[in-house]
Amino acid sequence: MRDPDALIARAGVRGDPDHDQHFLVDDRVLDRLPTYLEEIDPDASHLLEIGGGTGALTDRLLALAGEDGAVTVVERDRDLAAFLREEFADAIDAGRLTVIEGDALEVDLPDFTASISNLPYGVSSEISFRLLPEGKPLVLMFQQEFAERMVAEPGTSEYGRLSVSTQHYADAELVETIPKEAFSPPPAVESAVVRLRPREPEYEVENEDFFLRFVKALFTQRRKTIRNAIRNTAHISGLEEPEAVVDAADDETLRKRADAMAPAEFAALAELALVESGLE
Repeated sequence: MRDPDALIARAGVRGDPDHDQHFLVDDRVLDRLPTYLEEIDPDASHLLEIGGGTGALTDRLLALAGEDGAVTVVERDRDLAAFLREEFADAIDAGRLTVIEGDALEVDLPDFTASISNLPYGVSSEISFRLLPEGKPLVLMFQQEFAERMVAEPGTSEYGRLSVSTQHYADAELVETIPKEAFSPPPAVESAVVRLRPREPEYEVENEDFFLRFVKALFTQRRKTIRNAIRNTAHISGLEEPEAVVDAADDETLRKRADAMAPAEFAALAELALVESGLE
């Protein structure tokens, strides 16, 4: 495997904290990341990496994909994209690697089988919710606080809109905490790796856009009861008859707060809200 410090030297770059650029340089962490995917899905026929940097993880993903597999890297930095094309010219020529220069939120993504990525932390949420609806296994690195919120359970202080939205698409598991020293330059906070196993939710959602908007609305009033949150957030959820929803919901649910509601409870309430507001 290519040495991550040597890659940085060959690229002639330095990480830029002001632009959310921290290169993962710990070989042990880099070697472990692919194993988290192998444990849940051995299909590495087309791996997607968001934020290739100088290619330390790219090198490992090419090994995981094997001679018959492929890797696509999305890198927004023009100079780094050019370096990846030079450094991995043999893999590109063999049709095993594609480097896409551009913003991961804007470019067309390939039909990938799984993604392993050290995401740019400033856009972690946006990229995650572009990937999650694809229904593919994901191994993603985040700031630790963000990761803890993704995997949080109802009734905990970390549980919130991010928890519900993530767990709507996948089983989320925090598999490793990464110290600051694993990066160059070290970020201000520790990081964590989250493994996401795609699956269908155990509940029915008629209108996914409304469901996610409804969850967002109620969590803006997380210290209020659900009764008051429904009334106070109609401008966010789009409910035209919030009082009708309150009248139709059961008292036990209405007495709860958002941070005590499981995803299935949000789904049931959202379905009721659609019916009572005539949005179905």
